[in-house]
Amino acid sequence: MLVQFRSKEESNKEQERDFLALSPTERVYSFLDLMQNIHRFPTKAKEGHDNFIIQITTGK
Repeated sequence: MLVQFRSKEESNKEQERDFLALSPTERVYSFLDLMQNIHRFPTKAKEGHDNFIIQITTGK
């Protein structure tokens, strides 16, 4: 494993450069892969159980 120390700006530029080097099709697949795996990223949001639920029933 290679560990590199750089600024956030340098890191962002490298990520952008790598992303733009992909073909348009690879970019779409990369985005879809990110959306599929987004739940693995850490977040500060708390899972709440006080959700507002709308139930639609048919009148019989």
